[in-house]
Amino acid sequence: MRGKQTANYEPWKSWTEKPKIVSATEWLMEVMMNATTADTRPVFRIDHPDLKGLLGLPSEPGFEADGKHFSWNQLQPKADGLLKEAQRAFEVSSASRNQFDKAVLNLWKATFLYQQLKSTLQPPDARDWPKELQDFVETRDAGRAAAQAKEAGKPYDEAALDHIMDQVRRFDTMEHYDDFGKKLEMRMAMFLPPETGNDDNDWKRTGQALIDVARGGAPKSALAHYAVIGATYRANQVEEFNRSVAAYRATLAGRLDSNLKEASQETFFNHLQLFYLAMSIAISAFLAAIVYWFRPTDWDWLRRSAAYLLSLGVFVTMIGILFRMWLIGRPPVINLYSSATFIAFGAPVLGLILERFWRNSIGVVVGSVISGLCLIIAHYLSLEKDTLEMLRAVLDTNFWLATHVVAVTLGYASTFVAGFLGIVFVIRGFFTSAVTPELKRSLARMVYGIICFATLFSFVGTVLGGIWADQSWGRFWGWDPKENGAIIIVLWNALVLHARWGGLVRERGLLNLAIVGNIVTSWSWFGTNMLGIGLHSYGFTDAAFYTLIYFDSAMAALIIIGMLPFNLWRSPLESQASKSAPGGAQPQPA
Repeated sequence: MRGKQTANYEPWKSWTEKPKIVSATEWLMEVMMNATTADTRPVFRIDHPDLKGLLGLPSEPGFEADGKHFSWNQLQPKADGLLKEAQRAFEVSSASRNQFDKAVLNLWKATFLYQQLKSTLQPPDARDWPKELQDFVETRDAGRAAAQAKEAGKPYDEAALDHIMDQVRRFDTMEHYDDFGKKLEMRMAMFLPPETGNDDNDWKRTGQALIDVARGGAPKSALAHYAVIGATYRANQVEEFNRSVAAYRATLAGRLDSNLKEASQETFFNHLQLFYLAMSIAISAFLAAIVYWFRPTDWDWLRRSAAYLLSLGVFVTMIGILFRMWLIGRPPVINLYSSATFIAFGAPVLGLILERFWRNSIGVVVGSVISGLCLIIAHYLSLEKDTLEMLRAVLDTNFWLATHVVAVTLGYASTFVAGFLGIVFVIRGFFTSAVTPELKRSLARMVYGIICFATLFSFVGTVLGGIWADQSWGRFWGWDPKENGAIIIVLWNALVLHARWGGLVRERGLLNLAIVGNIVTSWSWFGTNMLGIGLHSYGFTDAAFYTLIYFDSAMAALIIIGMLPFNLWRSPLESQASKSAPGGAQPQPA
């Protein structure tokens, strides 16, 4: 709903006033088990002033209000108006939607999800659900008998019939949501396991299970357990709550042990937050390496410390990747999220290799920057959807995931490393006096070696992808956007190498061309997914559009700076192109 890992129940308070902050898990439990209280929490953020006006919400801070965060109770009176605007905005093409349309749709999706969550474990209007559930089960047979008698044209108990029909309508609202006469399926999580065994097809949603009971089916035992758990939670009876959870868990032991074990392992992995820890370590390594550059002759210990920190970050990232592989039984890269974490592992490894040969912290800086940025990207991707999602049928092959996808992702990582080496050259050379002709040659040698590595893996990965496509779709190549992005990386790296071999560019030209590789790779990695078309659109996302534009614009600006004459640079680099060669020869390329 918000892309946050915590909920602030008192957003009108400053951090110094210690507002009440709860975890997303705590908030979710309150929504599912105590909807009446959850409806008062200001968890919906609205910034657009026209949308606030549509819903009759205050725009300015006031008593226990900050003018930005609102509760469901504040939104519900104007819910019909929101739905009408959402219906109108849906009919507008995504490219033509203005900021108001986007704000309306985002809020409508959030409120729809909120209503789904409230109906997950019990009816959202339940007050004493254990008693209400028991009463429904006890009166079910009388109501069914009344319905059958009415259908047969016989005398029937009107009160019993009305009671069961009211309950069925109540439970149906947990399964469907009425949007202007169109019933939309709520699609809640299936919380109720099978009564015996572990048949994946016999898991039920709460509303679905209650309707089955109304039709004469046996009530699932999990219904009663969740009712008791919810009641003890609402009453804040901690010991009774824990006993109720333990009692329910005991009923699952023996037949759902594997599910319980997997859930515990995934929960443990989430609490470790290994990738967040690795991101913090990468940032620390970057800062240490940058500080080292101010006193390189006196602070070599800081350079070594930065390298050790980055090595620790690589180790933590590797543990996180291996843990994910163990959880899902898949190779390291299966979606956009895992590709970001894998690049966050591969790039610093290449940076540490560079540091082993050129002990100047440049490899550490480049590796830590790419690792940190990719882990930040992974963090925001994790807030959009499940990162351990089920694979589409076409991706359900560990062999090709372990070969094609890993090879292509290594091509991404190495091309980024080469590009960021070019960025180091431009920024340090233009804004400082730290780049010497010898350092320029060293950077060029680094970039040359990395681009050779990138060309190999991007080419091999693309060819393997074609073979996989031939097996999956019956054609090796189809000019799909993602395929085009892959071949552009191969062609660009080949172009850079040929330009160097042919003498069209020297050190500076090579480093500038490497920065262009960042634009090419970012387009293939994210840009093609934003199109949402083609056979490879399973990684579709448009949330990062502006971030991608800003990144590519920054790269273009750096390329322009990198092409300026050396006499405008602070570093003492004499431009070969500004002077004629001996004997009247033509100037050499930069």
